[in-house]
Amino acid sequence: MPDIHQLMRFCAEQNASDLHLAVGRPPVLRQSGRLKSLDMDILTAGDTEAVSTQIIPERLREEFQELGSVDFGMGLEDIARFRVSVFRQQGCVGIVMRLIPSKLLSFEQIGLPENVKDLLVKPRGLILVTGPTGSGKTTTLATMIDYVNTHFDRHIITIEDPIEYRHSHKKSVITQREVGTDTPGFSEAMRRALRQDPDIILLGEMRDLETISTAITAAETGHLVMGTLHTTGTARTVDRIIDSFPPDQQEQVRQQLAGGILAVLSQVLVPRADREGVVAAFEIMINSAAIANHIRKGATFKIYSEIQTGKRRGMRLLDDHLLELYRDGFISDEHALSLAQRTAEMRDQIGIQ
Repeated sequence: MPDIHQLMRFCAEQNASDLHLAVGRPPVLRQSGRLKSLDMDILTAGDTEAVSTQIIPERLREEFQELGSVDFGMGLEDIARFRVSVFRQQGCVGIVMRLIPSKLLSFEQIGLPENVKDLLVKPRGLILVTGPTGSGKTTTLATMIDYVNTHFDRHIITIEDPIEYRHSHKKSVITQREVGTDTPGFSEAMRRALRQDPDIILLGEMRDLETISTAITAAETGHLVMGTLHTTGTARTVDRIIDSFPPDQQEQVRQQLAGGILAVLSQVLVPRADREGVVAAFEIMINSAAIANHIRKGATFKIYSEIQTGKRRGMRLLDDHLLELYRDGFISDEHALSLAQRTAEMRDQIGIQ
């Protein structure tokens, strides 16, 4: 059996984003978006089974037996924390461990525009950070929470599965609740949070209708709510929220979102062309009278052009940011094209036939 703690330590030392343990090949690290096998023995079914027995918390063992997969947080002394997923596949156990960066980053370090700070002092509203799995949403939210914590006196409640970045009290009071340990679920924790005198509520994931509904209501009634969704593109995010409700409720939700949403930040992580590592590309929609009107009328397809003409208000299209990163030499034309929402237009801009 491989020494899992030694592998975790090596993952942290190599600044890898993920560690994969799969039967039939050696342990694998993901570095700068690419998978690299370690020079170790090929893992057997017994190896991954033994590691899973060692690391799955006792409270989750029954769930693993019943459902075939569990997710939890795991620390390695004071060196690093990992988000762990253990699952069964083809009768064997697979394990993926994502390294949670321990160092909170600044707006400048992650490339988040300064105007986003203006949103964080709003007394109420909904801020959504969206993107595919592994796109850095948690890091962006942690940076925003740390900015508030450093500069303002607020009560910030985070509801996470699992807790990733651990925040200490600065000017704000920080309450961090972990699903499965401190609370049975997101919707229950969200309901309780409204009775705990919050100024800001961070939802690690808006994964069910009740949680989304409670978040929208909380944003309307005097709280700043931040959450994540696994969507790409700001207009698609609005559609995704509305479509998650039954048809007879969608009209009301459009009205609520039109008035309650502050901004949507959609992001992807792109391998760098100039050196090792990744860089974040953002699409930013900040609600305006015109965008609110489009949401209200169900014309979200018109949001694209509003973002295009809203640069003075701090808005930005993902394709524009990808093009800027390409022209500055930070990313390759291949990655700019593969991540562009309008590939033909990007090809013309880059000059590829």
